[in-house]
Amino acid sequence: MGDVLGRAPGPLFETALEQGEIITAVRFPAPRCAAYAKFRHPASRFAIVGAFVAQTSSGVRVAITGAASHVFRVQPFEAALTRSFTAVALDGVRPGYGALNSDLHASADYRAHVIGEMVRRAVQDCTATPSFRNA
Repeated sequence: MGDVLGRAPGPLFETALEQGEIITAVRFPAPRCAAYAKFRHPASRFAIVGAFVAQTSSGVRVAITGAASHVFRVQPFEAALTRSFTAVALDGVRPGYGALNSDLHASADYRAHVIGEMVRRAVQDCTATPSFRNA
């Protein structure tokens, strides 16, 4: 099946599985550190922007939810955090996100700004845990 996240997303409530494909297992490397930061909608408490950051033995992953029609990864942040898993490593990194949601709660430009802030907070939460050691 390969990397389902690497495929272009379809409409809402549709999977990236091909006809006849079935998921038989899901494996994730145990993270050395993982955290989620969420900028909540004030009424619904859903994520206007959510950022999940995980540092594993196979690399750093950054996933964003709520900001677009689908979850997506931010590889420029992953690359910066792979070099140095610190919030400071994100300074000056300005990824292009493609089409972000825009509505009365948050414009696309505002969501782009909040993505960076939520990733920074997730990294700070992760590195603030007593068991974290940046190797």
